[in-house]
Amino acid sequence: MNIDSAIVKAFAPTGTLRASINLGNPILANLSPQSGEPAGVSVDLARAFAQRLGVPLELVVFDAAGKSVEAVSDERADFGFFAVDPKRGETIAFTAPYVLIEGVYLVREASPIRSNADVDYPHNRVAVGKGSAYDLFLTRELKAAQIVRAPTSPTVVQTFLEQTLEVAAGVRQQLEADAAKTSGLRLLDERFMVIRQAMGVAKSRGERAAEELREFVEEMKRSGFVAQALERHRIVGASVAPLE
Repeated sequence: MNIDSAIVKAFAPTGTLRASINLGNPILANLSPQSGEPAGVSVDLARAFAQRLGVPLELVVFDAAGKSVEAVSDERADFGFFAVDPKRGETIAFTAPYVLIEGVYLVREASPIRSNADVDYPHNRVAVGKGSAYDLFLTRELKAAQIVRAPTSPTVVQTFLEQTLEVAAGVRQQLEADAAKTSGLRLLDERFMVIRQAMGVAKSRGERAAEELREFVEEMKRSGFVAQALERHRIVGASVAPLE
């Protein structure tokens, strides 16, 4: 399709489209065990968007969401894949979400914590990934419990175990995988949030660029591209967001 050259320039002022990829969320991106290169739903979408604009793609890889957001906000990358959050929305223009992911709590089997309502008490310390969507959310929502920030989302359970904390918070799939490696852990039944994963571009790139990205995401959902990517990468614990 023909894209206005001004929009192409807004997204790729260097001539190459730089996609900010966060490896801290394994539902969306991982390093391929075969090639060692980034792979996943967000990588597939990045390639499709570069093809739409007709420009080469460069993957700018980070190990944590906060770093990925900063790269786009500072224009060291041209667009990225983030959980929608009001704080991030100060500098990032978000699309509607393309994927919905559950945020849940993990505790020890012997813990007296049985439900989400048992978490927000002064004697509880909650491990979160620094700068992650659930860090931002729980920082606003928890009034009494203490938040302990792990360097990245994949190190949340390690931090929880090493510091003998009461609760770990994160993406259901990540916590389930970590719990399977260590006996004596369990997830609480209910989610504490639904993480709305979207694409985003710096607001400084202009409203026309933001609108182009929004249209792209809706097209990717409508065409089945996102659903096929989730299936191709064997992702469970995530669903395609409804059309908006």
